[in-house]
Amino acid sequence: MTGPHVSGTTRLYPVLGDPVAQVRAPGLLNPLLAELGADALVVPVHVRPDALAEVVRGLMRAGNVDGLLVTVPHKAAVCALVDALGPAAAVTGTANAVRRTADGRLYAENFDGRGFVDGLTAAGRPLRDAHVFVAGAGGAGGAIAAAGLAAGAARVVLRDPDGARLAGLLGRLDARWPGRAGAAGPDDIGRADVVVNATPLGMRAADPLPFDPAAARPDAVVADVVMKPHETALLRAAAARGRRVHHGIHMLEQQVPAYREFFGWLRPDPAAAARKSGMA
Repeated sequence: MTGPHVSGTTRLYPVLGDPVAQVRAPGLLNPLLAELGADALVVPVHVRPDALAEVVRGLMRAGNVDGLLVTVPHKAAVCALVDALGPAAAVTGTANAVRRTADGRLYAENFDGRGFVDGLTAAGRPLRDAHVFVAGAGGAGGAIAAAGLAAGAARVVLRDPDGARLAGLLGRLDARWPGRAGAAGPDDIGRADVVVNATPLGMRAADPLPFDPAAARPDAVVADVVMKPHETALLRAAAARGRRVHHGIHMLEQQVPAYREFFGWLRPDPAAAARKSGMA
């Protein structure tokens, strides 16, 4: 089996997480980079929370590291380590991508929400006028809430055991979209058109369900942001009860165009591709 070409000129894009075994970005993005003819590689890096600042500073001082991808649980903490935030990162207080700008500053943005909304739209469930329930007000949950509101959702409600985190997110959402976001009540799952798990629950076999999918309406979509395993316990339980399900991988797949733009990954050169295949 032939792996990606790596040389002394290869540019690196580490994926920072704790844990990191579940990340799907290398498997999705490295074939894309190869197709584009980019001399670049996405690699997983396991970073404990107490080492995040040191690792980010060290990696971004390396001359051949052009950017970072960020996953659980670092999406909020990384925002304090950069020089500027993009619009989605500023609203959510979280980021999942960091790049070095031409002047050497670190700029972060969050594409989770855009990827999730685009994934639902591609699956035939746009969020305009929808009611959305989100379990989790962390990086993915905040991004999904903001992107859903930007896409025209009528109402987004969130539930999170961290009251301070939830209140902070709701304050930022309300400042941008007054009156359309709030804390979830006990009956909100049953009112929602789309019910989302945006917590890490489901990554481990012993995890409890983030919510009871039987509480969702029979016509609701039950979505999960967990990508590994592909069929989480939540989605299996929802499908068994006849609910339509939406897998976590779609959120990442739909972020690829945003990553290409953010990191400056170019489109394939047809002439170079033809030479590589021996057709020219």
